[in-house]
Amino acid sequence: MIKPEELQLATRWLHTLRQEVGKAVVGQAQAVEQMLVAVVASGHVLVEGVPGLGKTLLARALAQALHLQYARVQFTPDLMPADVIGHSVLDDTGSGLGRLRVRKGPVFTNLLLADEINRAPAKTQSALLEVMQEYQATLEGETLPLPRPFIVMATQNPVDTEGTYPLPEAQLDRFLVKIRIGYPTHDEEAAVVQLATIGRAGHELPLEAVQPVLDDVQVQELQRLCSQVHADAKVIDYAVRVVRATRSWPGLDAGAGPRGSVALVRTARAMALIKGRDFITPDDVAAQALAVLRHRVTMAPDAQIEGRDLDELLQAALDSVEAPRL
Repeated sequence: MIKPEELQLATRWLHTLRQEVGKAVVGQAQAVEQMLVAVVASGHVLVEGVPGLGKTLLARALAQALHLQYARVQFTPDLMPADVIGHSVLDDTGSGLGRLRVRKGPVFTNLLLADEINRAPAKTQSALLEVMQEYQATLEGETLPLPRPFIVMATQNPVDTEGTYPLPEAQLDRFLVKIRIGYPTHDEEAAVVQLATIGRAGHELPLEAVQPVLDDVQVQELQRLCSQVHADAKVIDYAVRVVRATRSWPGLDAGAGPRGSVALVRTARAMALIKGRDFITPDDVAAQALAVLRHRVTMAPDAQIEGRDLDELLQAALDSVEAPRL
């Protein structure tokens, strides 16, 4: 059970965190909320959108608002697994009796920004599998734990696919949510231009106003409280039925697996905590369904030829499942 004072404190922390991220990210309220959901639920995030919509800015703003270790890796076709995980080097002290010393890679951090992750070859992408799932990395036969909390925030461009390597389904499934960032409204875009140009030279990101408000202890406390949010058996059954509906829905070639059901309940718990509740509702599940499932299903070839939208298919599958009354 979550104590009332703990719930109030968590809500206040999350409200403050959202405000700080909002100082740099104009609009994109849904993307910011889903990013907070992933942090609270201790999950990894895949952010997709065309260039210039603020994918990197969103990740950087969140990293700056959290007083955590942060690292960024720019994924390129020549990036090797050792560039991400780490490697051993010969430590020669001049005596001629050099010894191997492990040099840890950028994954040994709290927040890892994997920028344009689909530009790296499959060998490098697969190096993240153990890291994202097991929270550990193996270097020279030695298993090293990662600091906690550990969250991977990856970005990818959906339109410029030349020279890219689509993420394998096994790795996509490791991401808790996939966030789609769309074009801003006219007023939001005008505010973005103003924020990015007034008193600013070049392509410097507008991050100076963002202050760190939560540390690693507070983030782990939020994650602990999230795990204690009550999930009624009827709501869990609803989440399972939503996921199972994707496995036979027209237009979908492959549906989500059981990990999708787990992720749906985890994100619903995080959403409830953000809203100041210690229990989840069917609305919490429905609100997170698209972000949780869009990277766990595959469109059928005929649906792709017809130009169907994946989110529309998922929404139709979601609407077909009757929500329980509590």
